[in-house]
Amino acid sequence: MIRIVDLRIHPDSGEGEPLRAAIAADLGIDPARVGAWRITRRGIDARHRRVHLQLRIEVALDGADLAPDPLDVPDLPTLTGTPSVAIIGAGPAGLFAAEGLARRGVRSILFERGADVRGRRPALAKLNREGVLDADSNYCFGEGGAGTFSDGKLYTRAKKRGSIIQVLDLLCACGAPPAIRAATRPHIGTNRLPKVVTAMRERLIAAGVEIHFNTRVDDIRFNANTVSGVVLGDGSTVPVTSVILATGHSARDVYRMLDRHGVAIEAKAFALGVRIEHPQPHIDAIQYGELAGHSQLGAAPYSLRHTADGVGTYSFCMCPGGFIVAAATSPGEIVVNGMSPSKRDSRFANSGMVVSVGPEVYGPGPLAGLAWQAAVEQAAFDAGGGKFVAPAQRVTDFLAGRVSNSLPDCSYRPGLASVDLKDALPAVIHQPLAEALRVFDAKRMRGYITEEAVMLGVESRSSAPLRILRDTVSLQSPSHPGLYPCGEGAGFAGGIVSAALDGLRVAERIPSDH
Repeated sequence: MIRIVDLRIHPDSGEGEPLRAAIAADLGIDPARVGAWRITRRGIDARHRRVHLQLRIEVALDGADLAPDPLDVPDLPTLTGTPSVAIIGAGPAGLFAAEGLARRGVRSILFERGADVRGRRPALAKLNREGVLDADSNYCFGEGGAGTFSDGKLYTRAKKRGSIIQVLDLLCACGAPPAIRAATRPHIGTNRLPKVVTAMRERLIAAGVEIHFNTRVDDIRFNANTVSGVVLGDGSTVPVTSVILATGHSARDVYRMLDRHGVAIEAKAFALGVRIEHPQPHIDAIQYGELAGHSQLGAAPYSLRHTADGVGTYSFCMCPGGFIVAAATSPGEIVVNGMSPSKRDSRFANSGMVVSVGPEVYGPGPLAGLAWQAAVEQAAFDAGGGKFVAPAQRVTDFLAGRVSNSLPDCSYRPGLASVDLKDALPAVIHQPLAEALRVFDAKRMRGYITEEAVMLGVESRSSAPLRILRDTVSLQSPSHPGLYPCGEGAGFAGGIVSAALDGLRVAERIPSDH
């Protein structure tokens, strides 16, 4: 007999014989009748500091066997013929678009301006150690996209965009830990994700997908506004009839190129602010109280939101046990982001803390948000003094309006410069941010405001500052047939899983005669 059990239990009962006893108690049976079990859903409920595990468990009783739970990942066919679909960008949207096309027997050619995952590492090391940026291969650009070296969070609210388990199964087949299939907030970790991405690439190449790294697409050719090819950085043209545009939200040159061609684009609200870092034990104590450090809980996350006068301030990409990284894509800008290794065992907890902005802030025109975003990043670079040193301030000093005499130890490797962030951030960011921090400390996480918390500027790439329009059915650009805007950079996704789902969805819309 197989039963499904939903449990809300103390962390002490989260594994082994205590969990067997909890299963039996829920079913009202002798523990001896409980055989094998499999956790199919696992989450932590820490509301009001009454910490419980929330588990859904498939249980075999009375000697029954649990049926295997295989991954649903089809073998790819052998692809032949000249590719007629070009994919620009090897992030999750681009890679999963290539996967989706391959499953339908459609061969694609994929171009990525950055290096493969192994080739990205030297550029990242040079940025962190010497403050020297490679504008084509960095934390945002390169194989796997921005998520590869900035965490690998797989949580998404995109429930209506496709089968999330389909995405997770492929990641597991390529080496991700099977536990992500059950976690309510799955996470691979920046130390594991490069190997997963490499395995995905090898799977695609083995099927016949053509992949080119260190190859920038400088232009798209149109014939009477219909896609006819792509122009590479060396000046050569590759003829294709469809282009899946999956460049991510930081390819500003691509946005400007599309605008020159008259591709339908509209302004979109996005968010900008800082990244805030606390000692992880401090966050654990706030969230888990006396259970802080429990083996069943790990490093504590948090999620915060406050709205006043129609302006939202919220935590973004919270990284328990993580690090802050330099995520700029152009010289003379400061952009910060966060990541966590799979064990989330760093002594720091960091999160973006961002404020929503729209055309009422940055002005009219589809590229106005892009220009405003860049101007804030450049001002932050100047405030830090160069070499990607980030302007920073203790949270207590930020709220008191004074420059910090000293800064706490921080995970951000290029280094910090003590400044008054009020001078580095626009007032439309500074004021809502200060109000929200006080509310979070008073009503949500007592102790969030502390001398040991430091704020770095700027967290500015939370989402694309514009949307590349597309038809709701064909998913093509309404102005330029054959162009398929896709993923986070097009304004249709907000993370690894939602971008992957969008890549699969777009692949389904490519005409079958390709």
